[in-house]
Amino acid sequence: MMKKLYFSTVIYLVSISMLGAQTYRKEEPFAHTYSIVAMDTATGEMGVGVQSHWFSVGTLVAWGQSGVGVVATQSFVNPAFGPKGLELMASGMTAPEALKKLVNADAGQVYRQVAFLDTEGRVDAFTGDQCIAEAGHYVGEDFSVQANMMLNDKVVPAMKKAFEESAGKPLSERILLALKAAEAVGGDIRGKQSAAMIVVGPEKSEEVWNDKRVDLRVDDHPEPLEELERLLKVHQAYEYMNKGDLAVEEGNMEKALENYGQAETMMPDNLEMKYWKAVSLANNNLIDQALPIFKEVFRADPNWRTLTERLPDSGLLSVKDKALKKILAQ
Repeated sequence: MMKKLYFSTVIYLVSISMLGAQTYRKEEPFAHTYSIVAMDTATGEMGVGVQSHWFSVGTLVAWGQSGVGVVATQSFVNPAFGPKGLELMASGMTAPEALKKLVNADAGQVYRQVAFLDTEGRVDAFTGDQCIAEAGHYVGEDFSVQANMMLNDKVVPAMKKAFEESAGKPLSERILLALKAAEAVGGDIRGKQSAAMIVVGPEKSEEVWNDKRVDLRVDDHPEPLEELERLLKVHQAYEYMNKGDLAVEEGNMEKALENYGQAETMMPDNLEMKYWKAVSLANNNLIDQALPIFKEVFRADPNWRTLTERLPDSGLLSVKDKALKKILAQ
C-alpha cells in the first residue's frame, strides 16, 4: 500500500513538473496536514499548532517570531513562505498583505496552503485550488484553521469550534484543543506521525534564544498529539520551576515554594524538580524542610548524593559543613 502511495505521489509530482507549475525539490517537500495560527488577545502571544502524517512536520510548517507574527505553510510546502513572510511582516506589512504578495509571486500557488497572523491579530489564509481534498480553511477573529488531505470535511469546523469555545485558557492549551478536535473527527486521511507547537510573544526580543515561549516538536510517534500534550505539561511544569527560582532570587520563599509545589503536582515523580527544590530550601536555611526531600531523591538514585558533594565548589549549594554532612547522611 505504501509503495503504491509513494509511486502515485511521484507520478503526481512529475505531472506537476510537466505543467511547469512546480517541480519536486528537496526544499519544497509535501506536508499534507491540519494546522492553526492564533493569537491570545489578552497576552499578545501568537502561536502555531500542526499535526500531520509526515516526518518532522514542525521543521517545515510552523514559523514564528516574537513581535512580528506567525506562519503556517503546508500542502506542497514552500518553506520560504515562513522566513520571507516574517521578514515582510517585520518590515511593516500586515499579515494579509504579506501573504498576498508571496502567494501571487509563487508559480506553484495552486498547490499551496498557508496562513499568516501578525501582532495586531490581522490574519489571512490561502488554499490553492489543487490542494488535495478534503481541503479548506476558515479565517476567524485572531485565528485561522486550515487543512488538506483530510478524511472528511469536518476537520476545519471542528478546529474552529474547539478554539472559539476554549476562550480564556492559555493559548498553548487552546491550540492543542483545536488539534485534538481535528483528530477526533478524522484528521489526516493517511493517519498521524508528527506534531509541533510554537508560541511567541508580543514584543520583539533581542535574545534569539528567548524568542519562542513554547517550542515543542514530536517528529515521529504513533500518537503525536498525546505526546505533544505530555511535552506541553512538562514545559509548563518547568516554567513553574523557573518562576520558583526567580522568587528565590527575589527572596520570596513563600512564592518560590508555591511555584515549586505547582511543578511537583504536575510531575510528582520528577527527581530533578524535587532535588533543586531541596537545594533552594537548604540555601535559604530551611534545612529541616530540605532533608526529607534529599532523602527521597538519594534513595531513588544515589548519583544525586554524589552531585550534592560537588555543588559547594561551584557555589550552587551554600551551606555550612555541618549542614552539608546532615544532607549527605540522608
